[in-house]
Amino acid sequence: MSLLEWLGIGPAPARDPGAEVVHRISQQLDSLDPDDARHLSLFAFLLARVAHVDLVVQPAEVAEMERLIAQHGGLTASQAAMVIEIARATQRMLGPTHNFVAIREFRDVATSEQKIGLLHCLFAVAAADGVVTGDEEEEIRTISRGLLVEDREYLAVRSAFGDKRSVLKGRPAT
Repeated sequence: MSLLEWLGIGPAPARDPGAEVVHRISQQLDSLDPDDARHLSLFAFLLARVAHVDLVVQPAEVAEMERLIAQHGGLTASQAAMVIEIARATQRMLGPTHNFVAIREFRDVATSEQKIGLLHCLFAVAAADGVVTGDEEEEIRTISRGLLVEDREYLAVRSAFGDKRSVLKGRPAT
């Protein structure tokens, strides 16, 4: 260590590359209202939760999450990709401990229409690879209950994805 560094006059330490990415993302999302940014981050976290329930996130699921976040948040494709990557990383790190908190926070600020919209999006992510597995469906049901969505509303959303549900595949038509 040089004398100048010891005195704190030396060159500034290099920034952590991971911190730099997060800093760039936060700068891009600064244009959003803080409440909208929070809502969008919870939305993305819950999408990532369903995609990650089977511990393997398919490329089709990632693409669908990015499309949905861009659409719902009015984001560019690159912004949506960054939001989803952060949500996926957060889900991997904090998933089990943060899941309940994320559902409760979303429930407390979302309208009924936003909750139903989220359920549609959760099923769309689950169906992105061609099938809604039993584990994905169970996770969506858990989220639905946490959001205090009525059973009839949940069943109406689920019925829109009936042809993708693994529990119905292979059964004879009735």
